[in-house]
Amino acid sequence: MNDKVAMAQNRLGAGPLMLALLVNVMFALNVIAMKVVVDVTAPLLSVALRMGVVFLLCAPALRKVPGRTGWLALYGFLNGGLFLLLLNIALFMASNVGALAIAGQLSVPFSLVLGALLLGEKLNRRKLAGVLLAFAGVAALVFDPHILSEVPAVLVMSLAAMMWGAGTLVQRRLTGVSVMNGQAWNGLMGAVTLAPFALIFEQPAIAGLAHVGWTPIAWFAFSCVGATVVGQGALAWLLQRYPISSIMPLILASPVMSTIFASLYFSTPITAIMIGGGTLALIGVAIIAFSPERKPDS
Repeated sequence: MNDKVAMAQNRLGAGPLMLALLVNVMFALNVIAMKVVVDVTAPLLSVALRMGVVFLLCAPALRKVPGRTGWLALYGFLNGGLFLLLLNIALFMASNVGALAIAGQLSVPFSLVLGALLLGEKLNRRKLAGVLLAFAGVAALVFDPHILSEVPAVLVMSLAAMMWGAGTLVQRRLTGVSVMNGQAWNGLMGAVTLAPFALIFEQPAIAGLAHVGWTPIAWFAFSCVGATVVGQGALAWLLQRYPISSIMPLILASPVMSTIFASLYFSTPITAIMIGGGTLALIGVAIIAFSPERKPDS
């Protein structure tokens, strides 16, 4: 009887499903937003400004959490700082954003690999197969002559995915922390980490902010509010209330939507190898997401 009650509580209704769809759309459109903004500013500056705005929006919710404040700061440094910085650098380097969306799928297998290496977590055969497929799908991009020039950007994006995976390990220690408090720490750590470097190395971009058009400003506002506060906040809300195995498969649509949206917006091609590699990576991530957790011995 208890199992049936638990299953009923974990079953997603129409509301959570619509929220998951919103998360996918927010994340997919954010790839366009970040590319537009980074092209008219600079990698460090655009992240520092974005996270500064996020902090201002969420600052009223900023709280210390006894015994976990250090973990909150580390999560903000990894997720709001290093991950977004590397992502912006990859976007700055790339012309075909769809290839980066495919490489971004490595965040899930990286989280598993890091969990195994750092925490001693065991991978069952299905999850190991999923990890290998995901990496093979991204590696296939190297053989696409149409995006050969994007390989350095893909490698930087892969490193960004690894930072995201490291952030998920830290996030496990933050169960029960409010969504807005987590976003406030994200914004704070991202801004204070990157703003000094932007002031030192990107002064021409700072001077050029006065001449940025309304289109990049609109995309910047969307990235701050739509993708970060709404998108990441909604995902955190779902993960706090439903099992990861129920939520993460629903987010698999995001990289597919990112590739399609970016191709339409920037008029970049989607090649056969991109489709094949992306499908292979997506299958790998899907295997990971749907693979059941190892049950403890009775």
